[in-house]
Amino acid sequence: MDIQTIDQQYNQMQTASQQVIQEIKDLAAKLQAEQNNGNQNAREWLLDLKEVALAIQQQQQQTANLLQAIHGFVASQNQAYGQSGYPQPSYGQPMMGTPMQPQGGLGGALGGFLNSGFGRAVEMGLGFGLGDDLINRIF
Repeated sequence: MDIQTIDQQYNQMQTASQQVIQEIKDLAAKLQAEQNNGNQNAREWLLDLKEVALAIQQQQQQTANLLQAIHGFVASQNQAYGQSGYPQPSYGQPMMGTPMQPQGGLGGALGGFLNSGFGRAVEMGLGFGLGDDLINRIF
């Protein structure tokens, strides 16, 4: 497994999460309309939907934690073994502007991680899940 595969899986999970979020929003809007039309059961159904949304949020956070752990493991393995599969000598941090850093940023596995889609998402807080603010806006 490589970092690109993890990024692809993350992107697929993010797309699926957005679909789930939209479906929950649509269902919440229907239930809210029913509640506004006098349906006494709609309020209870909205509360049940909120519980489902919270469970999905917890599941997504666990999945994000797992992906982050896998990504970190792969990045550390790439740093330790390189592409050859054998341990690589460690000469300290590369200097700015070396071939590992063509754009003046971090090089090596850490640079690859931070420049990957998943790495950027980790840095920004994994914004694919049902956040508390979204749950509060839905309900």
